[in-house]
Amino acid sequence: MSTALVSQPPASALAETMMSKEAMTEAIVTAKLAKGLTWKAIAEQLGVGDIWLTSACFGKNSMPGALADKLCALLDLPGSVSAALQVFPHKTWDQAIPQDPLIYRFYEVVGVYGDTIKEIIHEKFGDGIMSAIDFAMHIEKEENPAGDRVVVTMNGKFLPYRSW
Repeated sequence: MSTALVSQPPASALAETMMSKEAMTEAIVTAKLAKGLTWKAIAEQLGVGDIWLTSACFGKNSMPGALADKLCALLDLPGSVSAALQVFPHKTWDQAIPQDPLIYRFYEVVGVYGDTIKEIIHEKFGDGIMSAIDFAMHIEKEENPAGDRVVVTMNGKFLPYRSW
C-alpha cells in the first residue's frame, strides 16, 4: 500500500452522487459475492493488503482515486462507488456493545486484558499509546489438532506522550 497522501475526489465527482459509505459497502460486498471473490484475491489483484482493502470497503479508510477506479472496474461497479471510496471517512462507530459474537469477543478481550496490555506496554515503552494510523494487522489460521486457532497480530508504532 502506498503511503502517498490521499486527496478527496473532485467536487464534480461528489456532486455526481452522494452515495453513503453504507450504500458503497453494500454495493461492493454484493459485487464481491456475485463474482465469488475473496478479500485476499481482490487485494492481490490490486496489489494491496487484504486488511486495509476490507477496511476501506467497509468505509473505515479512504482509497486513492486510481485504486478505487481499479477496484470498481474489477467488480463492475459505477463511478459513484469509486467516488464514495475516496471520501475521507469519519472514524466513529456505534458505542453500543456489538451483538455479533466474534466482534463481541474482541470487546471481551479488551475488557479482561485491556489494563494488562496497557500496563505491559507502559512498562516496556514508557507513557504513550500504540498508533492505529501507523499500524498493520495480520489475521492467520493456525491448524491445531485440538481445534484451529485464530492468530491476530497487531503492529502499531509507539507514540510517547510529550511532557511539555
